[in-house]
Amino acid sequence: MTQTSTVAGPRAQWPKRLPVLTEEQQRIRADFMAHWLEVLPRRYGLLEKFNHGYPLRSRAAGARTLELGAGLGAHLAFEDLTGPGEYVALEHQAPLAERLAAKYPRARVVTGDCQARQDFPDGHFDRVLAVHVLEHLPDLPRCLDEVRRLLRPGGLFAVVLPCEGGWAYALARRISARRIFEKRYKQSYDWFVACEHINLPHEILEELNARFETLHRSFFPLRLPVVNFNLVIGLTLRRPAEADVRS
Repeated sequence: MTQTSTVAGPRAQWPKRLPVLTEEQQRIRADFMAHWLEVLPRRYGLLEKFNHGYPLRSRAAGARTLELGAGLGAHLAFEDLTGPGEYVALEHQAPLAERLAAKYPRARVVTGDCQARQDFPDGHFDRVLAVHVLEHLPDLPRCLDEVRRLLRPGGLFAVVLPCEGGWAYALARRISARRIFEKRYKQSYDWFVACEHINLPHEILEELNARFETLHRSFFPLRLPVVNFNLVIGLTLRRPAEADVRS
């Protein structure tokens, strides 16, 4: 993948260490995460259309699907839950999981950490989704090893991730999330970003490439495959049929 020097860097050391937050910062962090999940689809429709439209490339009738970090169900609104198959929505925050279960009773909502082993057998899912999740994980390799275990051989992994560290993304953040955060809490947005988007695209892609085959990729809003000029990247990956599964 073509990248620029602003997003390339040394190999990551896992797991990453997160900044220690005060009680007030923890409260603000939880509040803003919930607030942003509501603001994003209302104000930034084109971006959300890509975020949740791209993973539909991997959809198939009767598939068993696992969504990581389902939040308030922004992506579930794009899925057809009426047909055969199974849809499991994994969410780490219990309050969000409760709201998600009430809103989407046809989905099976599980509260848990995607960086930990899940209570499903090897190869249980045909499809796993991670929409704006992988950039947040301090132990990303552990999560990806678990995704690989849970996917059947040949199963698909649909990923959407931000072009964190790129010029276009920094500009877009300045006029959106940063502005909203600083107006809402009367303080700098910098500490929040430091504990949220902790993984850069080249770090995520390196770990993905070590475990999966890339079938398709798409950049938004430009087709030019350069992180600096885009906001998000969509990837469709496959667990190789012959690969040994790491547990």
